Amino acid sequence: MLVTLDGVAFGYSDNLIFEKVSFALNESERVGLIGANGEGKTTLIKLILSELEADAGQIARKNGLKIGYLEQNGGYESGKSVYSEMLEIFREELNAVEKITVLSAELSNTPYPGRDYDVLSAKIESLNKFISARDCFNVEVKIKSVLNGMGFAKMYDRVIDTLSGGEKTRLKLARLLLESPDLLILDEPTNHLDIATLFWLEEYLQTFNGAILVVSHDRYFLDRTVTRILEIENKRLISYTGNYSKYKILKAERFARLLKEYEAQQEERAKLQDYVDRNIVRATTAKSAQSRVKQLERMEILEKPFTPPKPPAFRFEFNVSPYEQVLDIFGLNLMRGDKKLIEDGSLSVRRGDKLAIVGENGTGKSTLLKEILRGNQAIRIGRFVRFAYYDQESVNLNGENTVLSELWERHVGYTQTEARSALARCGLFAEDMRKKVKLLSGGERAKLALCVLECEQGNVLLLDEPTNHLDLPAREGLEKALKKFDGTLVFVSHDRYFITSLADKIAEIEDGKINFFDCGYESYNAEKKKLSELENNNKPNERKSVYHRSGKDRAEEERIKQRIKKLEAQIAECEQEEREINEQLADPAIASDYIKVNELLKKLEGIKLQIDKFYNEYGDMI
Repeated sequence: MLVTLDGVAFGYSDNLIFEKVSFALNESERVGLIGANGEGKTTLIKLILSELEADAGQIARKNGLKIGYLEQNGGYESGKSVYSEMLEIFREELNAVEKITVLSAELSNTPYPGRDYDVLSAKIESLNKFISARDCFNVEVKIKSVLNGMGFAKMYDRVIDTLSGGEKTRLKLARLLLESPDLLILDEPTNHLDIATLFWLEEYLQTFNGAILVVSHDRYFLDRTVTRILEIENKRLISYTGNYSKYKILKAERFARLLKEYEAQQEERAKLQDYVDRNIVRATTAKSAQSRVKQLERMEILEKPFTPPKPPAFRFEFNVSPYEQVLDIFGLNLMRGDKKLIEDGSLSVRRGDKLAIVGENGTGKSTLLKEILRGNQAIRIGRFVRFAYYDQESVNLNGENTVLSELWERHVGYTQTEARSALARCGLFAEDMRKKVKLLSGGERAKLALCVLECEQGNVLLLDEPTNHLDLPAREGLEKALKKFDGTLVFVSHDRYFITSLADKIAEIEDGKINFFDCGYESYNAEKKKLSELENNNKPNERKSVYHRSGKDRAEEERIKQRIKKLEAQIAECEQEEREINEQLADPAIASDYIKVNELLKKLEGIKLQIDKFYNEYGDMI
């Protein structure tokens, strides 16, 4: 075990953050840490890092544990270039390669046999073992692989101090991956990554040797990277086996079970108490009443399971429907300063479409939304279209207004009750009404902006990163509302879970072109993968990857091939046996024999379970 917490409690002054927290992080484990804003996720991380001291309980760490920590907006300053800074991580390995070159030259000029020759040979042998263990000859391959994957392929010579805040955070993550700590703690690592980089990071983390503890609102990322979820809720921590999707199921099942147990106990206690109340004063029944009193006293009282606050219930409606053709773009040229974002772009949107605009950072996704809103001679808007626009930075909100006045000024026909009710549905309550907009947290501002948006009653919603700053319950509340929305939706998002849930069409901006895919997100990814493989196959002389395949990798690849071959044979054998049993069950002579049928059905069930097991393993390997 790398880290163990036993009965840990922590609070600030009189404000208890959590208590009775117990869990262990094991070697090579992948764990997601979730919870509403303010529940103590970052506090728990700081306790693990020894930056804070627990008020109660014990925290044990493995001796010599090496922890790498990425803060939510943590980068670093350096006057060096990106590439030279990464080289410094491997200074010991690079020195070893230089040293063995020098010693090998000395050895070639040293008389054999002789003591000097033996001493040099021993040094070289020791160095070779070190070089082999650390894979020193592939240092630059490792660095380029990670830098390219993290989006720094064309930035090797950039001075780190000149990078943006997001780029510095990405570089810090790249450095941590190269350092390969025993435990990698990531706090919202996906915030500054585009979709291509996210996919690369997920693939890389699947081969990462150390343990991972990640705090993230990215449900798609959690589904692909973790095998356990820790949730902080109501000052307690609960562990669930599986990824985020599995956690949702297990949490619902746990709540239903605890509620049933609690209600059953309450019913039993009520019956016992009723008996006591009716019989305690009667001489003939007092003894039996006393026994029930003792039974009540011995009973361990179950807590009523915590019911989390209701998530925001957004509601998007409109009064007038547009014509069938909502939006047509023909020959659009879009610039940002001197940079051409889109050249001769075309796109068509019909009433009821739910279109996601995707692409790498800086390709012009948000700019395209704004251009649609602003109008352009290359953009034709359909009749009766009414846009409602959500800006990810909420720049359309007046920071000096209170929450209540911000909504009320836009919708003067509302009564105060109607305005407060709309805000409450979106997750802003009585204590928030008099807050100035500029003092709101990112999540609160997002909820206010979404409340303003829904009150505009647009029949075409243009949304720019609507899930930014929202916690998981709010994201799921927004998804639910947009699924029910009968109008047209055009949105930009890096939240792949959100895109997968909503989009039925994809517009990808790549290399200055708008590529249209008439399908959902998963099909789009499959199509992109197919196109990428086709492109790679057409370049046989080019090196497919900067990743070096070692002998160990090749051996593992061969093992997987052999296992796949064996699985295919086992599946075929089981399916043949399944067919034979089904044929026997269809035989009238056997069908009339209850005992024989029962035996065959049990055997059939076992075979089906075996087939499912083989297919699951097969799916993980291909």
